[in-house]
Amino acid sequence: MRTGQKTQLKTAAKEQRGKDKSKTHKHPISDKKLATREKAVLATAKPVVSKSVSSGPALNGNGNGKVALISSKLAYQGPLFDVYTDYVREPEGDTARRDVIRHSGSVVILAVDDTLNPADPLIVVERQYRHAAGQYMWEIPAGRKEPEEAPLPGAKRELLEETGYIAKRWTKIARFYVSPGFLGEWMQVYLAEGLSCGQSAPDEDEYIQHRQIPLSQALQWIESGKMIDAKSIIAILMYVRRRAAGIL
Repeated sequence: MRTGQKTQLKTAAKEQRGKDKSKTHKHPISDKKLATREKAVLATAKPVVSKSVSSGPALNGNGNGKVALISSKLAYQGPLFDVYTDYVREPEGDTARRDVIRHSGSVVILAVDDTLNPADPLIVVERQYRHAAGQYMWEIPAGRKEPEEAPLPGAKRELLEETGYIAKRWTKIARFYVSPGFLGEWMQVYLAEGLSCGQSAPDEDEYIQHRQIPLSQALQWIESGKMIDAKSIIAILMYVRRRAAGIL
């Protein structure tokens, strides 16, 4: 089931036909008029971009369909993300409205210290209030990548700013989309090792508590539901899997 907001023109036309029928039975709407109304829906957003894109695995699972962006309109512009209202012809041939949050991407850092106990290393976690979730949450360090910033420098900056740690070794673990039904944000996860202390400098609106906990405790937090942050869960479980496979 798709999680995005989808309004198909055929469905809209059927709903409109039902409404008009309820008003009067003497003047049914012709198919020609319905087609005209469908065109009018598309006309509400002036085409500013029109292009066809061959959809690879990232766009369409079967890799055969084509996607056409009919129009794109900026609905909201904010300091962290923008919201666009797009009309898209999808691989199945349907035309749909998609309200999409555009974001420059984020970096996620799993900072590990195995100097004391390589079998059960310490990882850096943070506790901060998340208004959208309405609660305090335990997470690993992460932050928005600046639009012109490469992911690795962004990860190094975020780790230092939020925790005061500097790492000697950096390894890519995973890259994923958070909620691709409506959110264009992707996240790049890095493993940071060889930690040393620097000077933290969190943003003015960030109130972060951080500490180190054993990996085994982090896994317990995930199992018990104490840690419910998706990026942290993905990073920790990917790290455990790679360690077990001897990849790291």
